[in-house]
Order: sequence, then structure tokens, then C-alpha cells
Amino acid sequence: MGESSGSVSVDVERISFGGKEHHLLTSHGPISVAVYGDLEKPALVTYPDVALNHLSCFQGLFFCPEAASLLLHNFCIYHISPPGHELGAAPFSSDEPVLSVDQLADQVAEVLDFFGLVSAMCFGVTAGAYILTLFASKYSERVLGLILVSPLCKAPSWSEWLYTKVVSNLLYFYGMCGLVKDYLLQRYFSKEVRGSSQVPESDIVRACKSLLDEKQSANVWRFLQSLNGRHDLTGALKKLRCRTLIFVGEDSPFHSEALHMTTKLDRRYSALVEVRACGSVVTEEQPQAMLIPMEYFLMGYGLYRPSQLSSSPQSPLTPLRISPELLSPESMGLKLKPIKTRISLEV
Repeated sequence: MGESSGSVSVDVERISFGGKEHHLLTSHGPISVAVYGDLEKPALVTYPDVALNHLSCFQGLFFCPEAASLLLHNFCIYHISPPGHELGAAPFSSDEPVLSVDQLADQVAEVLDFFGLVSAMCFGVTAGAYILTLFASKYSERVLGLILVSPLCKAPSWSEWLYTKVVSNLLYFYGMCGLVKDYLLQRYFSKEVRGSSQVPESDIVRACKSLLDEKQSANVWRFLQSLNGRHDLTGALKKLRCRTLIFVGEDSPFHSEALHMTTKLDRRYSALVEVRACGSVVTEEQPQAMLIPMEYFLMGYGLYRPSQLSSSPQSPLTPLRISPELLSPESMGLKLKPIKTRISLEV
């Protein structure tokens, strides 16, 4: 396949909120990008967790009016779907090689190239957080900041590697069966919203199940294979100089990994927000818990909600120093349950 400069795009259809889906052909294969907002504004690139896309991973957040106004007022949103995860995707041929995590990160660079973007704010969830963190380590000059939700940063442990292999085999031979869906739902959500024999499952879990049924099993299998071959990013974290805001649900299976990541990032540029009674996909389970921390994080770039600033932000973004008072536990929402905050500040 050709280089990124030879990428082609086909506009497929109009989607909600005035967005448009683009199919790009990168040097590592096809990828889908849904674009929302004013192309003249700074870019916010999102990347979801495995078996999800922007509708199943970020819709809850963008349905919050305050969060939507904050993000859409300040950014043009570029929702990247992992290869074959977009709505209506065809299954990949078994002859197609499985991409490495480095190739997936390189695809993000090609997406920016195609849209003529010098740099972007990056917003990823779990597997997507890993891909965007890897992208930031490889293309540091192209990343304005990182917003990471229940991120991965280490290579899989032997137990995770083996468990993922078992799930991958189930997916390969039986498709999106009940056991695979149970594994994914435990990965995404807390026990409270998944329900039990006494408590019915929540609406977001039912909606997620429905969307999982529409996924191409072969494509989800490929992304799981890529993630099971990921390498440790710990050594690269200390070199990151972009501001980083990390959210993690206290009931997330990746809670300890998010805490580990926080200890390895430069304390002057990073902040951690723990969300009580929440699983990994905070954007869907408790999106309202993200608003205040994101507001103060973006204030560091001179970006505000429309009610706070009448004029549109200027591009490129220029980070400003956030005063310690603005990032105090109280300001970050400690008193507004269900948020618990751990932060590191430059004094």
C-alpha cells in the first residue's frame, strides 16, 4: 500500500450532530474517522476501547449538555474507530496481517496528515488510551495533551495474556457469544450497572449488548490480538511533556495500572481523577463526573465553555500554567460525589 500522502477518503454518509464519516486508506490498511464540528477549530482525536466505537464509547459524554458544549465549542472532534470497528464494517480477510500496536499508532499520524492537522488533543479509553499514549511517545510534537480513561500502559501479564487468548479463541470459533460479551461487559462496566439476579442490568449495558451483536467478530479478534502483543510504555512515560489528565473508575479491572501510570508520569504535568462506583468506561457509566476536571484541565490551554468566554479559542493551542488553586481537590470535584481525586501539581 502507498504512503500516508497517498491516502484516499470516501465520504460515506451523514451522521448525527452534523458529523461525517470518512474512510481513509492508510499505509497499514483502511480506517474510519467520524468528524464533528468546525474544521477551523483545534483538533480533538478520540480512540475507543476494544469492540467499541465512538457511538458506544463516547456518546454518553457528548449527551451531557455541559460536556458537549465544552468540547464542541473548543474543538473539532475526530473520532477514530479501530480498524473494522465502525458501523457497517465488513469483516477483514483472514489473509490480512494483524496490525501491531505501533502500526495502529502510526495510523493515527496518517489520519492527522490526511486532515492537514499539525497537532491534536488526544482522548482515549483503555485500549484506545494505550494507542494514543504510544502515539504521543512516538510523535510527541503532534500531541497537545492527553485525556486518558482507565488507561493501559504495561505489557499484558501472563494471566491477562492467557485469558485474552482464551477469549480470542472463543471469539474466533463461536463469534460474539455470551461468554465473550460477559468478558467485555466486565471490562467496561461496574457490577452495579451490569446487574445481577436480583437487580436488572442498566440501560447502558443493554444498549452496549445490542451494539456488540452488530460487531464483526473477526475484526474484534484482530484488535484483541494486537493488544495482547503490546509492549510496556513505562520507560517512555517520564519523557512525555504534554499535560495529561487521567480518569479511572475505582471498580475498573485496570485501576492499578492507571495508578502505576500516574506514578511514572512527570508530576508537573499530570493529574489523576478516580471515580467512585464506576467501571472502566467512565465516558458512558458516569460521564458527569468528568466535567469539572476537564473544565479545569482545558483552562490551562485558555479554553472555556461558551458561557464563560464569548469568543472562540485560537489555534494552535498554547498551554498556560494552571494555578494550584484551580487544581485543588475541592476545585477538581472532591466534594461532588462520586468523584475522588488524586493529583500531582507543579508548585
